[in-house]
Amino acid sequence: MAWKGLALLVVAWLGAEKAWCDSSDRVRQRPNIVWLTSEDNGPHMGCYGDSYAVTPRLDALASRGIIFARCWSNAPVCAPARTTIIAGMYATSLGAEHMRSFVPMPRGVLMAPQYLRKAGYYCTNNRKEDYNLEKPGQVWDESSGRAHWRNAPEGAPFFAVFNSTVSHESQIRKKGHQLVHDPSKVRVPAYHPDTPIVRHDWAQYYDKVTEMDARLGKRLDELAAAGHMEDTIIFYYGDHGSGMPRSKRWPYNSGLQVPLIVYIPKKFAHLRPNDYRAGGVSERLVAFVDLFPTVLSLAGIRPPEHMQGRAFLGPYAAPPKKYLFGYRGRMDERYDMVRSVTDGRFVYIRNYMPHKIYGQYLDYMFQTPTTQQWHDLYHAGKLRPPQTYFWEPKPSEELYDLEADPDEVHNLALDSQYADKKAELRRALRDWMLEVRDTGFLPEAELHRRRGNDSPYDMAHDESRYPLRQILEAA
Repeated sequence: MAWKGLALLVVAWLGAEKAWCDSSDRVRQRPNIVWLTSEDNGPHMGCYGDSYAVTPRLDALASRGIIFARCWSNAPVCAPARTTIIAGMYATSLGAEHMRSFVPMPRGVLMAPQYLRKAGYYCTNNRKEDYNLEKPGQVWDESSGRAHWRNAPEGAPFFAVFNSTVSHESQIRKKGHQLVHDPSKVRVPAYHPDTPIVRHDWAQYYDKVTEMDARLGKRLDELAAAGHMEDTIIFYYGDHGSGMPRSKRWPYNSGLQVPLIVYIPKKFAHLRPNDYRAGGVSERLVAFVDLFPTVLSLAGIRPPEHMQGRAFLGPYAAPPKKYLFGYRGRMDERYDMVRSVTDGRFVYIRNYMPHKIYGQYLDYMFQTPTTQQWHDLYHAGKLRPPQTYFWEPKPSEELYDLEADPDEVHNLALDSQYADKKAELRRALRDWMLEVRDTGFLPEAELHRRRGNDSPYDMAHDESRYPLRQILEAA
């Protein structure tokens, strides 16, 4: 009997050890995930078909992975865009759409890296945060210029973010730069005046995108040198459209479309979408609100119900979206309220403050030579449409066909031929605003007064404090 009891103990111990090992193996088999991010650049890259761009390192990554043809940053400026990412929720729903605002998170809601950390991931951010939200406790294992996946405990999967600032708006106007790109070969958008200054700024922007490519290439070299390329899923994306005026800060496609490359190594082929082909292009509509739900899915974690984004990869991938949404609130010292929606081809824009011109004076934006000259030429009467539009009051509605008009200068909103499409997108936008309880109709001071000790999100879900349907009818 003693021997039988001992045998049962050994079997039980072996079973427990196997279960522990299986669990440990599952943790080890989770992919490492790295985000390479850059600032203020749209899809001006070779892999997106831009022959003027020089981006060999990211083009090479795209040749091994997949690019998403239509990814929107939801907000066309850094803080609300990054707020949308870190929460997996729309900044307009959180009361956090305004540039460098600061509000509490909804009750019981964590920032996305906290869910990864709970699941055993070592999470680092190097280094920009710029969230419009109060942190609900420790978000990252480390967030600094020293943060690196190399510091992860042995055997722990890691999630690491590396951000490059070299393509930021401030670098377009950096004096003393010697151009590498030939300004005579720049494609000047239809809304900009074609002048040497404008061409110089665009050429310098492309130079900075090339520098960004090289810097992020070094991060890829680090992964390769450590033997991690085949156990790491890599994302690359820009944080919103280019830093040139009427891209950054504007919820047109020009301000919202960003490059998104995803590389999934063969080891994790089961996590690839059906349309994944090396060097391939996905037409699926994706946005920043979807990024962290997707990372959680890839890590084997079901995205929390409060997240408004939808995973587009991994076991918890949701069906493709029909629309993407964008928003503009206060930009630095100037107020505005604009919402936009796209189905991938058409962009519909609703201007809730049409009396305000597009090009309101923002000190930071007016430091760019293109902005200064564009403004001066308009007021000197030396421009013709569509270069004049930016300095004039806005129509209440705009509609653009990206296939026929990629610069979004031919407004189809009053064209009866497109009445059905306008009605469809107008309805989709309204339904979305109601669904997420868009807080943008409240001035900031009133938002804070009404919320009291609650978050704006929690306040906005109380119909007695925020009768959104009635407000929308009036708007």
